[in-house]
Amino acid sequence: MPDTRALVVDTALRLFRERGYEATTMRLVAAEAGLSVGNAYYYFPGKDALVQELYRRIQVEHRAAVADRLPRGGTLEQRLTGTWLAGLAVMAPYRSFGAGFVSRAIRPGEAASPFSDASSEARELAVHLLRDVVEGARPAVPGTVARELPELLWLAWLGVTVFWLNDPTPDAGRTRRLVTGAAPLIGRLVRLSRLPVLRTTVTDVLALVEDVRR
Repeated sequence: MPDTRALVVDTALRLFRERGYEATTMRLVAAEAGLSVGNAYYYFPGKDALVQELYRRIQVEHRAAVADRLPRGGTLEQRLTGTWLAGLAVMAPYRSFGAGFVSRAIRPGEAASPFSDASSEARELAVHLLRDVVEGARPAVPGTVARELPELLWLAWLGVTVFWLNDPTPDAGRTRRLVTGAAPLIGRLVRLSRLPVLRTTVTDVLALVEDVRR
């Protein structure tokens, strides 16, 4: 007998892709899964909980997509470019859903916000992946920068994601150019952070990020 919880998730994610968030109701999910509405609600209190499953699944699939690349080393820009491009490929099936959903996700107080407590698991998975990207880079990223950079890269990735959702070019070509151009720039800035003339500025930026994160 199939795992009922997994069946609800798989059905909901398919409906998100095919019909979008607003048109996907818990009643529809239950009907498509061949379950009672009460059975669907037993596993998930509502659509927002299913969205969190989508977030988590994307992070798990993103990790799997780069699992064989990260142990190979490489520069920060090479590792970041590959990881971000892999992320776009993982999210591609949900692009139509995300384009209509983003306005909801950015509302203050929404559980679907990537900054919400409800999104903490997916957020931590994303930051952990970027931490592996940073820590495996060669030449090594300076210690102070390496500690804070993964969260900064996660914030940058959110910006890339919003840009991608609104990219009208074929195969999101503009977003791909953004990634392949931005990652080397980030790598150069990190290398420049070793210079004494920029070290104080970098420290101030990192301190500001730490302050607003509290």
